[in-house]
Amino acid sequence: MKTLDSIPTGKLERAGKLVRTGVKIGGNYVKYYGKKLVNPDISKEELDQDNAEDIYDGLKTLKGSALKVAQMLSMEKNLLPRAYVDKFSLSQFSVPPLSAPLVRKTFKKYLGQYPEDIFDSFDKDSINAASIGQVHKATKNGKQLAVKIQYPGVAESISSDLALVRPIAMKMFNLNSKDSDKYFKEVEHKLVEETNYILELEQSKNITEACSVIPNMQFPDYYPGLSSERILTMDWMKGQHLGDFTKTDFKPEVGNMLGQALWDFYMFQIHHLRKVHADPHPGNFLVSERSTLIAIDFGCIKEIPKEFYVPYFELAKEENINNDLVFMEKLYQLEILTPTDSLEEITFFKALFKEMLQIFTAPFNQEEFDFGSDDFWARIADLSERYSKDGQIRKMNGNRGSKHFLYINRTFFGLYNLLHDLKAKVKVNNFKNYID
Repeated sequence: MKTLDSIPTGKLERAGKLVRTGVKIGGNYVKYYGKKLVNPDISKEELDQDNAEDIYDGLKTLKGSALKVAQMLSMEKNLLPRAYVDKFSLSQFSVPPLSAPLVRKTFKKYLGQYPEDIFDSFDKDSINAASIGQVHKATKNGKQLAVKIQYPGVAESISSDLALVRPIAMKMFNLNSKDSDKYFKEVEHKLVEETNYILELEQSKNITEACSVIPNMQFPDYYPGLSSERILTMDWMKGQHLGDFTKTDFKPEVGNMLGQALWDFYMFQIHHLRKVHADPHPGNFLVSERSTLIAIDFGCIKEIPKEFYVPYFELAKEENINNDLVFMEKLYQLEILTPTDSLEEITFFKALFKEMLQIFTAPFNQEEFDFGSDDFWARIADLSERYSKDGQIRKMNGNRGSKHFLYINRTFFGLYNLLHDLKAKVKVNNFKNYID
């Protein structure tokens, strides 16, 4: 893969790249509608494929926040056309890496030495490259290490990048400009945290120590003396990416064991630590030769405040969903409904969220849940399909819910997808065995 000798860091330079991408997308639509005049039955698959290709190509050289948004969207398997999911998922661990000279320059700036002066060996070619940083393999004192290096200019361009992608996101998710600030500020806040590798190191050590009680989970050790605000060094963990593993012919009992570990890992964090690893995509997990699950990235940690946690999980109870008075009270507490809503909006969103919650909270209301169930995923796909084509929802203000929904829902959606890929049956309350 071709390496990058530089990354656009100026606001105008980055904006120009996105404008050129926009021009390509406009051309794709002209081509699509021209073909549709000749053949009215033509599908949008080719248009989706062309747009996904051009958007990804535009973002992958920018890296940073713009590419991170694509990575987040790649997890929304039931919200985006397949072409976008397939293309954007490449942003998880397959984008052009930095060249060796740029890597050495970054080391000199943030650790005061070149990599060959710090480590006994250092592979100049990265093992994988994602949206915010890339990973190199190194050795020191007999230990194999993974060294994550942040791309230059990523932290400094977060605000301007989000301003550039905001119009696209608002159109895609039907957000009202006036009321959407809280969501974009939440994304900006988390991205700023993700670019702070000193914070990531501290979070990683705290969470992995707390979660070490969970069976079949493994975590790397971290090395503060070999790390800085833009460089993070940890143990090299051997294993197969979870996304690759789920494509193999694994045994059901192995899928169940890995799924139970994953479920317990997340439920322990949410219910005991009240903070959670909010980036559950396959690139952040490995499967070892012993069929243990390895968590390797803790850059995105979401704290769950009590005022959100309590009503959120009260609304996960079947009896509360079916109690109209309690249900309405929780919808207002979680800002799904607001005092300014019209009767039409109240009626529409009450029905929508009742149906959504009846599906998505199903695992919490059973002792054991089969995430490989075709019926469960058919219901999710059907709901997504119906509301994506519902003309009424486009007329409504799509800004629904507390800002905390953004990362908590992302966490659950990503977790459910991983468990589905593992075809896992899990014991829902098993995590309680590890809480004192």
